[in-house]
Amino acid sequence: QRSTGELLNTLRGHSSEVKAVCVTPDGGMIVSGSTDKTVRLWSRSTGELLNTLEGHRFGVKAVCVTPDGETIVSGSDPERLMRFDGLISLWSRSTGDLLTTLTGHPSGIEAVCVTPDGEMVVSGENDTTVCLWRRSTGQLLSILEGHTWGV
Repeated sequence: QRSTGELLNTLRGHSSEVKAVCVTPDGGMIVSGSTDKTVRLWSRSTGELLNTLEGHRFGVKAVCVTPDGETIVSGSDPERLMRFDGLISLWSRSTGDLLTTLTGHPSGIEAVCVTPDGEMVVSGENDTTVCLWRRSTGQLLSILEGHTWGV
């Protein structure tokens, strides 16, 4: 409870640690990403598991929802493996279907967000770059450099 700090629900279902959470714009769902390679959608009011999104080869370190609430964005990171190939996946919130993947990352994904107009996906990577992607085409628009540590 927000006013009292009372625990409302404990969401159980991931088989490994949760690395990222967010709430859908309508406030109805909680989205969680885990090192168990899944994204899970939960009812905020009841805590019920509504859907499990599977398809990442590595742990999920970042989740976000588009402003219209219809698309879940998740990013994975192979952590300390020698071969880095982080992946951003876009999922249908209503069906759980994988819509597309954004590939060509120089490194693993640490953070994702979507611009307020829903047109671009922004990813932070552990190679110190920020990438900008056109959501509709999956095209990498720009790689921003300048950080001294992973983003």
